[in-house]
Amino acid sequence: MPDIGYLNGHFSPLGEVKISPDDRGFLFGDGVYEVIRAYHGVPAFLGEHFKRLVRSAKEIQLPFSLEQAEFQRLLLHGLQQSGYQEGKIYIQVTRGVAPREHIFPPIGEPTVFLAFRKMVALPTEVCQRGVNVITLPDTRWHRCDIKSLNLLPNVLAKQKAREANAFEGIFVRDGQVTEGATSNIFAVKNGTIITPERNHLVLAGVTQQQVVTLAQAKGLNVQFRPIPISEFLQSDEAFLVGTTIEILPVIQVNGETLRDGKPGPITTILQQQFTAHVSRLTMS
Repeated sequence: MPDIGYLNGHFSPLGEVKISPDDRGFLFGDGVYEVIRAYHGVPAFLGEHFKRLVRSAKEIQLPFSLEQAEFQRLLLHGLQQSGYQEGKIYIQVTRGVAPREHIFPPIGEPTVFLAFRKMVALPTEVCQRGVNVITLPDTRWHRCDIKSLNLLPNVLAKQKAREANAFEGIFVRDGQVTEGATSNIFAVKNGTIITPERNHLVLAGVTQQQVVTLAQAKGLNVQFRPIPISEFLQSDEAFLVGTTIEILPVIQVNGETLRDGKPGPITTILQQQFTAHVSRLTMS
């Protein structure tokens, strides 16, 4: 099946999409994005992703007039054309094409780009075994709550993790864990699930909120609060969450084994709950 692209009103094979070199997303990273996972041909948590996309656009004063119903229609049409039942949809909205000046162009239309690719999930054994992570200084700007195209610090962190034979780089700012380069982070201590408080230094994750809701429905105690790096390193369990990874246990940090080096019971329960939750959503 072909990867499908959409650009400003037109669908085509992804390889045929042509974006202007004067697009401000290319020149300045002047834009926002989302990634949505499709299960059984259904985009999961579409409303939450759309709401965050609209918020991100508003925060950078980027006009975005697409309604959620039209957005949903585009996603379903693209998935249908691709034929992918398990898909990964990338959405990017930029300030559009204009001469290269830092100030906003006086007139112009946003560029709306979508890419529909087959979702290749992590191997089951990785999800069951868990992964290694490293910690890194959080050198990003102070508006990490905006899902913007400015991802160079994340790229560098992910590369450093790869070079250290780790799956993820975990950012630390002023002694506090913030999030992963491509994920949100959770820790478990004495039965309490902890995830960093949502503010301008942390992206409010769609999967993160789903996990919190599922945990609370199971009667588990969840706290949004700062996680000192010292507490994180002594946690009973830790796990990453994200659109493409779902819930992924952390078993080693900076080369040191976390507890017994196995996914903890709460992490395992939440993995099972999330799988069942997604199944219900996409089969309804």
